[in-house]
Amino acid sequence: MENFNFYSPTYFEFGKDKENNAGKLVKRFGGSKVLIHYGGGSVVRSGLLDRVKTSLNKEKISFVELGGVMPNPRSGLVYEGIDLCRKENVDFILAVGGGSSIDSAKAIAIGVPYEGDFWDFYQGKRIDKALPVATVLTIAAAGSEASLSSVITHENGMVKRGTGSDKIRPVFSILNPALTQTLPPYQTACGATDMFAHVLERYFTNTRNVEITDRLCEGIMLTILSETPKAIANPDDYDARANIMWAGMVAHNDICGVGREQDWGTHQLEHELSALYDVAHGAGLAVMFPAWLKYNQKHDVMRYAQFATRVMGCQMNFENPEITAREGITRFETFLKSIGMPVRFNELGAKKDDIPSLISMLKLNGRTVGSFVKLNEKDIEAIYKLAADN
Repeated sequence: MENFNFYSPTYFEFGKDKENNAGKLVKRFGGSKVLIHYGGGSVVRSGLLDRVKTSLNKEKISFVELGGVMPNPRSGLVYEGIDLCRKENVDFILAVGGGSSIDSAKAIAIGVPYEGDFWDFYQGKRIDKALPVATVLTIAAAGSEASLSSVITHENGMVKRGTGSDKIRPVFSILNPALTQTLPPYQTACGATDMFAHVLERYFTNTRNVEITDRLCEGIMLTILSETPKAIANPDDYDARANIMWAGMVAHNDICGVGREQDWGTHQLEHELSALYDVAHGAGLAVMFPAWLKYNQKHDVMRYAQFATRVMGCQMNFENPEITAREGITRFETFLKSIGMPVRFNELGAKKDDIPSLISMLKLNGRTVGSFVKLNEKDIEAIYKLAADN
């Protein structure tokens, strides 16, 4: 196990009706003028936005609103939010929604106190200052409610990039599993795939003797495998929704990633896919991860076999562990199909002919992607082709 520092200060309120405590929590964490940042649609129709505003009014906390966040959140709304916060002297940002609203809120939070272009931080500049961010979560998926990361698509070239800092970890997050019960099955499945992928990016590592975090990863993945079909079959299954919602948080606050090398190559490849085609992030990961797994299998067959036996329920073939490794990938792909996820380009509307464009969007300039296996341009092309082939 490697040396590590771990800091995860987010305060959680978990359970039914907890959104009614938003005002009290904003006051507790020092907010006096709030930007409520959200997408629209169900947040408004369900009455959730009104409940949040009522809770702020009860605590005499003033607020302004900015809706319109899209999946794969865009830079244009971030710029608008930064201008609004400066004009209204906002000192606290409350995201109401899923990962897209939260990521957009984080981008606004780092942009307000910065004199330059917020996009600088998505191109490698260190984050030194940000407004406090908090969340009321409506979709279990991205884990942004507890993570230090944010991903934004810049509309100039539709380039999708991420940044990260403890400065943008939410100060509090409200998680009410009941708010996810109205999600369509496809969104539930996309969310489950997203959080599963967050664990896989940490699980496939070159670091040895990380049994504790291996077991944490495996427990999260087993929970997702068990609870997702229940939530899809019965959307009102509160306990299934609760387990999935907490799994999404634990999958990405990095508790299962400490002390070990992490990969994140598949996420980088998927970012270009969802930027080009504007597909759901979870759906893009469902297409890219089986291809990545197949391509890199021989790098560490025994880690693949461990995934196959401990997570996917395969029997170990000690004479030929490669058979076990392949079976684990097949079972994972079968699971994705069973919950309605795409596993090939054509199911996303993506085209094999666009692979050169996807590679160009990565702007490699000779660098590699990932850590478990350092992927060069030729490797990346091969993985995209695996994802494209039927």
